[in-house]
Amino acid sequence: MESHLTVAIYFIYGCLGLIGIGMLLLFWIRIRSIRMDKQKEVYSRKHQEYFRFIQAHLNGDGELPLPPGKLTQLERQVVQEKLIEWIEQFKGETRDKLADLCRRAGFVESDIKQLDSLLYGRRISAAYRLGGMRAAEAVPRMLLMLEKERYSPLTIVIARSIAKSAERGDQLKEMLNHLLRHGKPIHNMAADILMETKLDLSRLLLKLLDDENPDFVKVALVAMWGQAVPEVVPALDRLVGAEQKDVRTEAVKLYLSSNPVLEDDTIRELMADTNWEIRAAVAKSLGNIHAAGSISLLRAALRDPNWRVRNNSAASLAKLGEAGFEVLCQIAKNGSGVERETALDHVEKAMLEESEHQKLDQMIAYNKKKLLYERYFGSSGESKPVRQVAAVGGDYTA
Repeated sequence: MESHLTVAIYFIYGCLGLIGIGMLLLFWIRIRSIRMDKQKEVYSRKHQEYFRFIQAHLNGDGELPLPPGKLTQLERQVVQEKLIEWIEQFKGETRDKLADLCRRAGFVESDIKQLDSLLYGRRISAAYRLGGMRAAEAVPRMLLMLEKERYSPLTIVIARSIAKSAERGDQLKEMLNHLLRHGKPIHNMAADILMETKLDLSRLLLKLLDDENPDFVKVALVAMWGQAVPEVVPALDRLVGAEQKDVRTEAVKLYLSSNPVLEDDTIRELMADTNWEIRAAVAKSLGNIHAAGSISLLRAALRDPNWRVRNNSAASLAKLGEAGFEVLCQIAKNGSGVERETALDHVEKAMLEESEHQKLDQMIAYNKKKLLYERYFGSSGESKPVRQVAAVGGDYTA
């Protein structure tokens, strides 16, 4: 019994000793970090003249001068961080001159060597800095590093550095392949990384849209949002009929955002799609492009099982002048269930929104709708339509 107690006491002492060593180690790391920060401030002030000189000659001819004197390791780090900060801010020739300065100063070569470090943190930090310096010569080594890397948030750091530094489209495709091979739903993140490239984006997106890898197609579709790339519009026509549900959905949304002239057969086909997202996107676009000939389709879509499709259809009907607004009034007056609820909500919304218009054409349009409203529901002083909660189940999956 006493021997067991002795072992327990020694064990407790050992644990307390380890805790003490850990606390001392953390304290030492903190003190060291504070000391380094103070030393960095000293070096930053020391090289202010050099930094000002570089800023003043960024747009001049010739190479930028190297940092003066023999620098300590920490001084090199301070200068490198400042140059990377500027590289991220500038584009074109100015960025190239700063990247060339980093190369001649030996920063790129030093960080490429750090990619072989036994310490994982040093390898990741080096990859981050190499991307900041747009080090094209480091791309093959970083691609190999990304290939061996298991997926983690730090994988994004390597991929983004490759995108910033790559000088060929095949290097970007290889980066995307390594990044997406883990099967993670990170297509939006991959598209954001792809936008970091200095290569011609329109040509790159065309190649990705025509690729057999559906992941590449998804990334290209996401990357196209907010980008004016008219060259890729023909490829969207083909992808609208793609077999993959998510690819087809994104392609249809992008196609509709380009304000195309839709034929009646195309509209009917898209409004009958099994994917509710496509039906909702089409219903929304029909009001934006003022497709008055689609009123009957929008009228039928008010009975769609998906609430977003119903909502977008009602909103589009409200935009289609007197004819569309009268359909809403008719359903709000004589309809039933979810279609009546949706129509009634948008009738009231249209009357509230349009009553504040000041322009003459808007006031005329409002007065016409007001006459239709009063025809179905009476004047503003008479009884207004009574909202009844429909006891009809609807989906809430959107």
